[in-house]
Amino acid sequence: MIDFTDFEKKTKINFKDKNLLKQAFIHRSYINENPNTGMHHNERLEFLGDAVLELIVTDYLYKKYPKYNEGELTALRSALVNAVIIADVAQKIGMNEFLLLSRGEAKDTGKARQYILANTYEAYVGAIFLDQGYEPVEHYVTDTLLIHTDEIVAKKLWRDAKSLVQEKSQEFEGVTPAYKVLNESGPDHDKHFTVGIMFGANLIAEGKGKSKQEAEQSAANAALKTKNWMD
Repeated sequence: MIDFTDFEKKTKINFKDKNLLKQAFIHRSYINENPNTGMHHNERLEFLGDAVLELIVTDYLYKKYPKYNEGELTALRSALVNAVIIADVAQKIGMNEFLLLSRGEAKDTGKARQYILANTYEAYVGAIFLDQGYEPVEHYVTDTLLIHTDEIVAKKLWRDAKSLVQEKSQEFEGVTPAYKVLNESGPDHDKHFTVGIMFGANLIAEGKGKSKQEAEQSAANAALKTKNWMD
């Protein structure tokens, strides 16, 4: 089992329950390959961490942007908690070095690893909450994730891509975009979708995600780039 001492030093968060810390990094595939470890995978912690993360981000945005309406706050929150940004944060923190994966998953360093890192960050947030309480996890999320808020606002990355591409496609091409699932793979607990965005019968771009909604947003972003509509 991996020694998490260096990770605790790096994050300056010392867990009372070391097994809780380890569990945050255990992917389901590791347990499937090593059923006698006596440990559990991190999906329950991820479930908790997702809710804790949403509360922290929502509270922060509500206070920081008093003039934003509900729709703008929702879009900005979605931009902050999307898998790409969270995975990038997890990578910079060094979580990748501590992941407990099956041999097969360990070889895959592409898109699937990105989602595993994002899920691990959420599981770790859940573990901090259980072990330390709300205030320490709030500080951690603020220091690692919320520091990117100003950049996202400045670059207008919070705007909903699907709404924007619909606005542009109707204005410039007189069509309403449609979304079509091109591929669906993976077990129920780890689904991956590829979605195409269509202008009439024409496939404009594709996007991938762990849900149809996420894949549609990715496809919409790709269409904006393809059409050079990123204003």
